[in-house]
Amino acid sequence: MSGTHGAPPMTGQDKFLDQVTALLPALRAFGRSLCGDPARADDLVQDTVLKAWTNREQFQTGSNLKAWLFTILRNCYYSELRHRKFEIEDPDGICASQMAIAPDHDAKLHLRDLNRALQELPVDQREALVLVCATGLSYEEAADVCQVAVGTIKSRIARARDRLVELLGEDATQVTGTLPAVNSLSEPNISNERRSGVS
Repeated sequence: MSGTHGAPPMTGQDKFLDQVTALLPALRAFGRSLCGDPARADDLVQDTVLKAWTNREQFQTGSNLKAWLFTILRNCYYSELRHRKFEIEDPDGICASQMAIAPDHDAKLHLRDLNRALQELPVDQREALVLVCATGLSYEEAADVCQVAVGTIKSRIARARDRLVELLGEDATQVTGTLPAVNSLSEPNISNERRSGVS
């Protein structure tokens, strides 16, 4: 008598959890870009995952899970900021170290310079730049995450790019190359998928 052995088939909840787990590095990177503090970013990610799991039935299967999770994380961040009411600081120049491709040799210095320059940007410009240029969301998806118009996202990215060039001076081209697509802000594919956000 023969039988089939192996792992039981994955349930919908198992698949959802696996997909969320795969996005943890991107969530940490976005969290760090917002608050500049790895420990606080980890707390934000933990809160985000908990809220996502609790509200998983609100997620529309087939839509962009990354954008949905980023929306939750951003809402958690601003909710925390409203409660704590303290300034965004980055005393050690820590920002988005996990977002770019792994640097080597001189690229490490460029990444450090870019991280410091990013922290000089207003938070709305920084998050728009990070969402589109570092995490790969379309302008429309980033606009949904930030709850603003697509044109506003494009404007924020343009101003952020100009400010980075101003801050980095002659090294701007070489340094901003460390962050994917900062120099060539080509139009990403626009998704027509709709999803719900969780605050």
